[in-house]
Amino acid sequence: MPREAVYNALVLRAGGSNSGALGANQGANREAWFLTSEEGILRATVFGGAKSKLRSYASPFHSGKIWIYHNPVKDTRKLNDFDVQNWRAGLRELYERTMAAAAVCETILASAGGGGDWAAALSIAQETLDALEHSGEPACRHILLCFFFNWADFLGILPGLDFCGKCGKKDDFAAALWYDAREGEILCPSCKDASCVGGGEDPRQGSLLRLGPGCRRWFAAVRRLSPQIELSKPASIAMDNKSSAEAKAFACALIEGAVGRRLSSWDW
Repeated sequence: MPREAVYNALVLRAGGSNSGALGANQGANREAWFLTSEEGILRATVFGGAKSKLRSYASPFHSGKIWIYHNPVKDTRKLNDFDVQNWRAGLRELYERTMAAAAVCETILASAGGGGDWAAALSIAQETLDALEHSGEPACRHILLCFFFNWADFLGILPGLDFCGKCGKKDDFAAALWYDAREGEILCPSCKDASCVGGGEDPRQGSLLRLGPGCRRWFAAVRRLSPQIELSKPASIAMDNKSSAEAKAFACALIEGAVGRRLSSWDW
């Protein structure tokens, strides 16, 4: 059985290696984590020093075809070659682009690549990084937010935003709804206040997030439009500051619930 396989891949992370395969050269090696359309997340050792061509190829945000050698006895993988088809150099030219791109990659890694439909996951990741590559600071923040929302939808954890998850009442986007992060459902004002008997303190305090009309209209627009169209037009993803803050808190709460922790890469 062949031990080398070819994958369509995106580099999510690269860092120091604990591999001792080359003895004294151990510190020169790196570990790289890839999102592949064939097998999801793969981790492989990249051998070579700082001047190694292959090591420079296996840098975060690069994508293309990779050749991976698998040792079934030790269950280890080694990167043999990398045909980089998209370098995305623009992501390193602006702090906000770099931070947003890192947040995208770390989110995908933390959620195990989406859990199954690897080709679709890779497509979402690459569309987002391509949109970020030439965007300005405000657009970078909204593109990242759009990714969070679409990724939550991809993971199957996105609740309906036009009706109450408890009573089923439809909403006309005229008033605020609330997201209960503890239960993972949208609440109308009546259902939100139902547990506060006699004006007492809401036991869910701290897990309730406000979703105003502006925030929810933006999410509805993002869901209707193609990600490529939406992400390529910064003007179409503009929100006021309050709605933007609500949208980010909501989107991050969704992903946090899925991966079990809040990633530091989200806060910049």
